[in-house]
Amino acid sequence: MKENNKSLQGSREKQYGIHFLMIGLLLAPGLGLSLLVASHSHRLITDWLENFCMALFGISIGLILVGAYYYGKNQKRETLHPKKLWFKVLYTFFIIIYVVGCTSVGVLLYGPNVTFKDWLVTTAMATMDHEYYCQWFYNDAEIEEVFSRNFLQEPEGSTDESLIDIRPPEAEQLKPEHQEQVAEIAYENKYEKQILDREEGAIYQIIRFKVNGCNAYLAVIYEPSRVKVVVTNRLGKQGQYLEKMAPASKALVAINGGRFYDPKHSSAGGQPKGITIQNGKVLTNNTYGKVTSGGIIGFTEEDKLVLLSKGTTAKQALDKKVRDALSCGPFLIVNGKSAYSKGNSGSGYSAKTAIGQRPDGIVLFLVVDSNSTRTKGATYADMTAIMENYGAINAASLDGGTSSVMVEKGKVINDPIDGDHKHQSRPIPTGFIVAK
Repeated sequence: MKENNKSLQGSREKQYGIHFLMIGLLLAPGLGLSLLVASHSHRLITDWLENFCMALFGISIGLILVGAYYYGKNQKRETLHPKKLWFKVLYTFFIIIYVVGCTSVGVLLYGPNVTFKDWLVTTAMATMDHEYYCQWFYNDAEIEEVFSRNFLQEPEGSTDESLIDIRPPEAEQLKPEHQEQVAEIAYENKYEKQILDREEGAIYQIIRFKVNGCNAYLAVIYEPSRVKVVVTNRLGKQGQYLEKMAPASKALVAINGGRFYDPKHSSAGGQPKGITIQNGKVLTNNTYGKVTSGGIIGFTEEDKLVLLSKGTTAKQALDKKVRDALSCGPFLIVNGKSAYSKGNSGSGYSAKTAIGQRPDGIVLFLVVDSNSTRTKGATYADMTAIMENYGAINAASLDGGTSSVMVEKGKVINDPIDGDHKHQSRPIPTGFIVAK
């Protein structure tokens, strides 16, 4: 009888041990990760939640120790029933994956390799309305540290219009109908050849290439007088898809424009940030928000791209004969001087859009796609280098990320990815077009 009671007690203790181990192993990794996050920032794991997690973590460790004791104390060699064996194998596999997953997230966020940390912080902070994505995991000092090794220093000053001499391409630079009938044209480099070797009478052409494994599209516009600002038909209330805006404006080519108010990535995309000017009329004159770079990007009545630094008023822009403009940035090239970039330029790798102009007046629209997970794409340094290669004397970044889109004759030709990771564009308030 005593042996039976002892055996029964041992069986119960073993069952308790198994249950304690299961509960403890389910709680400990997740709670440990939560405490690790809380040690860096209290924006996601608040003070009271940290204390609660700490108490539960202590309990879970206690359960693991007690469970291991009871299980080990009463462990005997026995043949498990197939169902119990499968359960044990599956549970063990799940626990291993769970522990490895929590550990991997912790290492990714706080490990010695800062690549992911830099990407997360710079990408989240660059969106302006989504800083909380990185503030959940890092305190202000850590965020500042990231930007100390990843930043873009814009060129100083505003554009000098006298450096732009708009002229039609030379006759010998046009692609002849029969190439064999003319002498070979000497171009400075392959980029100049791509730009200047065009069909006679062409208003634009689109050059396709790769950037960091992602598709890139460069629209080369030969008549800058055709470049104008387009806005949503419900400005201030509702944005439009660019593929809807462009045909309504009879555009040959279009790209997205300036930034807009988008709290929690849930806005209708109808309210631009900063100044919007269309055909010499001021449409919006809003506070630019937290953006400290860039300013007004527009074209004068002489069809010259001007970059006016942050703080320039709408009146000052009109005084400079600006006919079409919007607010964005940062500025990548000003009067031939390029921005200085360090690390990932402070913006991470993502889909990006930029606009530029060469000294001969040719305008460049540039869009670089991201991948399906929105973890690749271009940096500001990449965009600057492309604009340099193709001869831009002035260039600026437009809104990027989910807004980056290029439309040709009413059809989206790149692969935009929205906030839900769907392969589609999103409603925006402004853009640049090439009018017919």
